[in-house]
Amino acid sequence: MKKAVIIAFDHFTDIDVFLPWDLLNRVRQIQKDFEVRIIGTAPEHRSACGISLAMQGQIEESKEADLVFFASGSGTRALYKNKTWLERFQLNPGRQIICSMCSGALLLAGLGLLDGFTATTYPSVFKELKEMGVDVIEDQHLVTHDNIATAAGCLAVVDLLGWAIAKLYDEKTAQAMIASVLPVGQGQVCIY
Repeated sequence: MKKAVIIAFDHFTDIDVFLPWDLLNRVRQIQKDFEVRIIGTAPEHRSACGISLAMQGQIEESKEADLVFFASGSGTRALYKNKTWLERFQLNPGRQIICSMCSGALLLAGLGLLDGFTATTYPSVFKELKEMGVDVIEDQHLVTHDNIATAAGCLAVVDLLGWAIAKLYDEKTAQAMIASVLPVGQGQVCIY
């Protein structure tokens, strides 16, 4: 089995958890050896728009995942400075694909995963990420280095997860996942 985890926390950006959840579960329709879980530190976390979401596991589970996806949201501002929270992760970019959406890049930087790399993030986070010593690429929606990627702008998740799934499986699987959400007339492929 291959496993993807989405890291959630209080005040996560709704689309940056729910859209990746949907996209990754589309991969499950193609690759039967794939599982997706949303994990956090509490039994449930509340989104920025007020939705309570039950967690399917704890963040320690991320050390066993093949793909680790960090969501964004105002909750990242406290977490990237929270050593106790950060110490719960035991990630290995040598064997794991690790990526972030928008302000989730702060969490990657807090974990030291962006040391020596460029990254992108949402414009409101440029300054904070630069203050952490990260060279921020302000005009790209996706920046990748080996098994680490950062994306900016909620819909950039389609390209971000396309990149990740191509690395995890193959380009055909990634393209089928993307095609399944395209507007009718733009290459839509039904996988359900």
